[in-house]
Amino acid sequence: MKKLFFLFAFIAVTNGYSQILDPVKWTTSVEKISDTEYILISKASIEKGWHLYSQNVPEDGPIPTTFTYGSESNSEFEIVGETSEEEGHTIDDPVFGMKIKFFENSASFKQTVKISEDISSIKALVEFMVCDDTRCLPPNEIDLVFNFSENNSSKNENITSQGKIDNHNINTMLYGMNPEDVELIESGSIEKKSLWTIFALGFLGGLLALLTPCVFPMIPLTVSFFTKKGDTNSGSGVSKAILYGFFILMVYLILSIPFHLLDSVNPDILNEISTNIWLNIIFFAVFVFFAFSFFGYYELTLPASWTTTTTQGENAGGIVGIFFMALTLAIVSFSCTGPILGSLLAGSLSSDGGAWQLTAGMAGFGVSLGLPFAIFAMFPNMMNALPKSGGWLNTTKVILGFLELALAFKFLSNADMVKRWGILKLEPFLIIWIIIFIGLALYLFGKIKFPHDSPIKKLTFPRIAGGILVASFVIYLASGFRVDKETNSYIPLTLLSGLAPPGWYSWLHPSESTGDLKVFKDLKEGIAYAKSVNKPIMIDFTGYACVNCRKMEEHVWPLEEIDNYLRNEYVLISLYVDDKKDLPDEQKVEVNRINGGTRLLKNYGHKWANFQTQFFKSNSQPYYVLYNPNTSKVLNKPVGYTPDEDEYANFLQKGLEVYNASR
Repeated sequence: MKKLFFLFAFIAVTNGYSQILDPVKWTTSVEKISDTEYILISKASIEKGWHLYSQNVPEDGPIPTTFTYGSESNSEFEIVGETSEEEGHTIDDPVFGMKIKFFENSASFKQTVKISEDISSIKALVEFMVCDDTRCLPPNEIDLVFNFSENNSSKNENITSQGKIDNHNINTMLYGMNPEDVELIESGSIEKKSLWTIFALGFLGGLLALLTPCVFPMIPLTVSFFTKKGDTNSGSGVSKAILYGFFILMVYLILSIPFHLLDSVNPDILNEISTNIWLNIIFFAVFVFFAFSFFGYYELTLPASWTTTTTQGENAGGIVGIFFMALTLAIVSFSCTGPILGSLLAGSLSSDGGAWQLTAGMAGFGVSLGLPFAIFAMFPNMMNALPKSGGWLNTTKVILGFLELALAFKFLSNADMVKRWGILKLEPFLIIWIIIFIGLALYLFGKIKFPHDSPIKKLTFPRIAGGILVASFVIYLASGFRVDKETNSYIPLTLLSGLAPPGWYSWLHPSESTGDLKVFKDLKEGIAYAKSVNKPIMIDFTGYACVNCRKMEEHVWPLEEIDNYLRNEYVLISLYVDDKKDLPDEQKVEVNRINGGTRLLKNYGHKWANFQTQFFKSNSQPYYVLYNPNTSKVLNKPVGYTPDEDEYANFLQKGLEVYNASR
């Protein structure tokens, strides 16, 4: 898993696409030992702040430096022994959890060879990987040449630079055009989910965590501790309680810091994380595991030694002791807070997510957890208004279990859509959710019990009201099977945007797109059709697991005005950047990345993601480009997620006006 996460994080975001990163320069030289034996010396000059990995890296670690000399069958020379290297630096790497050797500033590698005949040079290939403190470049391959001369000394050097790939011919073959053929217009800003919205969701998650048996009983106990400590000086007790609440916030903010390493990578890599088949399946399994923990079949606990260590730290007293008290609370309450924090993490590892979104969510979570301790310490009489601990706490926990179980199938649906297994289409997804929420309704009405539930003597008003609300939601889910007779597709459910599969991904009413719009999924075919009907093109960079893409397609595109534009005025080309279907062998080619390094295009997702970054300097989805197929001009500023109907309609209308004016 460590290697999986690391391999997704090859490319770092730079200040601009024009900056090509090439932090390692290689030089070669030859040292003569005898008439038949020589030492081939490869020296890497490494820019400050970067490091190159050793040849010997443990399994599941980063990519090692590897040398390949000559061809598979060398008749001209013989390799003697292994390639040696300098001492370098060896550290306990916190990311991989292993000892890793690397080089800074420079590194020298030596290989002894025995020559059997007179040759002028030996060719070699070095594969290597370089990183700095926040980012890594993809594995790179460099051709090396060791030249022999009459004076075979280390003075004879050959500087070898990174090989270049002819992107022009490759682009012509893949896309029928090149970036210089497309006249760009500066793209509009892409709307992202507000950090305040993420903060609010995190705050709500913290409130839910407060209402669990792991956290709620801690409030009066902890507040009582601080008020008693402040008997001689009430202000001191209150200030310490406030500091305690602040440190709770700090603990959860600290948890988000490592994920800023992910946020520094290329957005295309974040997209690959969110759409990775196995990662989504892992999330599915983890959320099911969380759900049954909430049901009470087992407890999630961190190692007891952690709690012991932090409890000992409380004895330090003063500010340090208060911090360890907050850390102890976070560890002890993990069985209830862990699944909620897992939801925040999973939500952040999306194509439109990132470390700042996670930090905002963690901040909201920490504030809602820490705030009660500070407030009740300042106003201890308010604790009288708190309900007493009891069975309702476990009820809250079980309800969260049902929600976690429902959310688990969202991740399994992602994997199914990206891989196009056709198993968890819209119909089975809705049926599964209906079964889950029927189960929740029956639980609230007292018909189902779990291991830690208290006996129900009488249904309370909150349980009855909650049961009715959930039953109403079940009816709402069932309404998802309504069919729009005009388009012969399911009418999308607003509340399930980005959670359920799109309406076109169906067993009974399959189609190529939402609303049965005519859509092309091949660029060349779409452009040829647009020229034949003399219409402009909307290039839709999308993804099967892209939440905001689904929202646009299910709730903006079907609107009458928008539908008219897409159905009658434009040719729609949808390019899925997370399509894992393999490319034909002739299209599996290596291309230069726009910000340095190379990339092998293996599937259609790679092909369209490369097209978006090279031609339109963007990696986010959804991304809409209005394009004139006759002049190769972009008609107006491309936009991203645009949920406002008027704004999106104006975007389409302006593009149409520019196209008509050019005819």
